[in-house]
Amino acid sequence: MTLGTETQPSALSLFPIAQNPSAGRWRTEAMRSHATPRLLYIAKGQGRITIAGLTSGYGPNNLIFIPAHTMYGFDVGPTVFGQMITIPAAMAPEWPDEPVHLRLRDVHVQKELSGIIDALERELKTVGTGHSRAAHYHLGLFAIYFERQIDAAPANTIKQREKTTSARLVAAFTDLIERDYRSDLSVSDYATALGVTTTHLTRCCNQTCGRSALALLRDRIHYEACVLLRETRTPVKDIAAQLGFHSAAYFTRSFSSQTGATPSRFRKFGAAPQQATRPN
Repeated sequence: MTLGTETQPSALSLFPIAQNPSAGRWRTEAMRSHATPRLLYIAKGQGRITIAGLTSGYGPNNLIFIPAHTMYGFDVGPTVFGQMITIPAAMAPEWPDEPVHLRLRDVHVQKELSGIIDALERELKTVGTGHSRAAHYHLGLFAIYFERQIDAAPANTIKQREKTTSARLVAAFTDLIERDYRSDLSVSDYATALGVTTTHLTRCCNQTCGRSALALLRDRIHYEACVLLRETRTPVKDIAAQLGFHSAAYFTRSFSSQTGATPSRFRKFGAAPQQATRPN
């Protein structure tokens, strides 16, 4: 499976979402973000997605909008199939400022959605005069369709995050992670910045997404390390320094505990045969 990362262009594009064991679970499950928004269309199957530290289930005919610089990750089971759309920065103002999860139950609405996606995909796959411009026009129509579905079925969206104290705190925590994960800040440092104790922050993270604060932080760093190892030729010691590790040896120990493979082996072969379970 190919998904947009910060090493790939942020131009309008559409990629399939489907289980691909050879690509490694980190491609979808590890926490990441993008400089431009993403829109996920789940055509079939079900699973769980975590956006800004809040986990919820997804199923067929779901549309999930993820704003730029918002941390997320999701599991992809063997029956899941869908598509991910990269929304260009210039068109981001036409989309919401917060995550939105639409569960489309009306058959007519589902057919309309399929038509929009088919038209967008057709223009993106065609080379010639006007096709790129036409694809952007279709994306503009998609934005209008999306807005109309929010207005028509507000009870079926999560346009606003759950208004719990825990959810708000964890969302703020993930925002700080996105800003500072390349530093060597600890969970204690983040908790202090948020005006809470480390114990309270971890308790809230466990409540909203079933992971500790440390697991969320490590997961975000781990994803970036995987991208840099697999998609760039940056030396391991430089990757370690970029991600806030004090030494390449410490980075290697941390990375190996996440994947069961050293950075060098991961760069050459991908994930270890039996990838280590990420800590909670």
